[in-house]
Amino acid sequence: MSMKKEIIINSSIGETRIAILEDKKLVELFVEQSEHERMVGDIYLGRVVNVVQGMSAAFVDIGHEQDAFLHFSDIGSVLVDYKSYLSLNGNRGHSKGSNSRPIPREGQEILVQIIKEPIARKGARITTDLSLPGRFLVLVPNSDIAGVSKKIYRVKEKRNLKKSLRELKPEGFGVIARTVAENKSDEVLKNDLDSLQSEWKKLEDKLAKASPPSLVYKDVTMASSVIRDLFTEDVDRVVLDSKKQYTEITNYLKDVGSKLADRIDLYRGKSLIFDHFDVESEFEKCLSRKVWMPSGGHVIFDHTEALVAVDVNSGKFVGRKQPEENILRVNLEAAREIARQLRLRDIGGIIVVDFIDLMESKNKKRLHDEFSKELRKGRAQVNLSGISEFGLIELTRERVRPSLLFAFSEPCPTCDGLGRVISESAVLTKIERWIRRFKAERKDWAISLIVHPSMADYMMLGFISNVRRLMWKYRLKINVQSDDGLKVDQFKVLQKKNGLDVTEQFVV
Repeated sequence: MSMKKEIIINSSIGETRIAILEDKKLVELFVEQSEHERMVGDIYLGRVVNVVQGMSAAFVDIGHEQDAFLHFSDIGSVLVDYKSYLSLNGNRGHSKGSNSRPIPREGQEILVQIIKEPIARKGARITTDLSLPGRFLVLVPNSDIAGVSKKIYRVKEKRNLKKSLRELKPEGFGVIARTVAENKSDEVLKNDLDSLQSEWKKLEDKLAKASPPSLVYKDVTMASSVIRDLFTEDVDRVVLDSKKQYTEITNYLKDVGSKLADRIDLYRGKSLIFDHFDVESEFEKCLSRKVWMPSGGHVIFDHTEALVAVDVNSGKFVGRKQPEENILRVNLEAAREIARQLRLRDIGGIIVVDFIDLMESKNKKRLHDEFSKELRKGRAQVNLSGISEFGLIELTRERVRPSLLFAFSEPCPTCDGLGRVISESAVLTKIERWIRRFKAERKDWAISLIVHPSMADYMMLGFISNVRRLMWKYRLKINVQSDDGLKVDQFKVLQKKNGLDVTEQFVV
């Protein structure tokens, strides 16, 4: 029995959310906010600002807050200089069989394309190997390639497509057939190629007037890219709640000759579209640190600067079998849920999973095989290690965008993203150390101490309050004031006689 696959698109003023369901279960989620538009695929005219040979990389100014990162491995065999680019016209001098990669020089103006969005304090990752994706084809400038998607397995179809591409391919450009190009006529492919060439001409016209850093090509929105890249024959239907998007997408599919336009539905229900398809509750779970499983066990996701740690706990699970069998059952359920959550949350980079310890090697192998099988269901490239002697599984997952958590949240202003705040007793100790330094150098008899409201309450706590203890011990009159603009661990001290802020003078 084939799996039912649906794409649900919810549009609002601030954002567009796209859910992919498999047998009515949420497996992938894409979000594009108005202030954080999708960047992957955008092409810039940038200027090289620094070349670091030791890192085999260059940093390129493309107009973002952080310079973009260009690794030498992402430089094609031809590094087209902006100054000579437009004079190349249609014959762009592709290089055949060259294994050497040119090295950019500081100050050079080059065309680059974003392949990974900025994450945390890292700038966008870019490449000089440019490409424009269409519905059926990908146009590759400065190339002579006539390639076919690896996901097209039939040898005869591959041969026919390659033959068609060699005939259609314009001079100075390479062309790659996408998976959805299978069984498409030459006329449909030619129309898609003409559209891509038109887009490239617009880019060149913009480039002629541009000076770095400049955006010269903006890729389509998240919703359009999902339709272009993921709306294939195995998708049963796409449901949208925006009439404007419905019209745009159906017109686009008809223009490119797709026969899937009749699978687009406009949602007209009274309830919210994500509520109707039971997506909203699952979406909320994606932002939670703890995810409960049907058995009563749960999985914890903790994000750090270097990696994501995932912990599996048996929680409320009470099994009726032998301990090893019970643990295996929880671990297998967790493996399926973790793989699903990695797709949903779009978590990339290094991930370490701490499963519950298993004793038997056959059970460890079964767990590893199950986890590997579930991870392969996603489109992101994954490298998986074996189970270590400590019961850990390490993996790396391809990262293109920031994870869902960082797209929807900001670091806590109180704890700076640590997830914990310093205790009030520890803050009191900090204040006392400050007073000791102050009294060692000054003869003042009175100060004003300004703290967070909760800390002010703590200072006044008890029959003999903490502030009174400090005043007796150091023979100092302390006037406690509260300021909710301060963090719990922050305080300010003013001299009573002149109101001068002396806090920083006695902080180590």
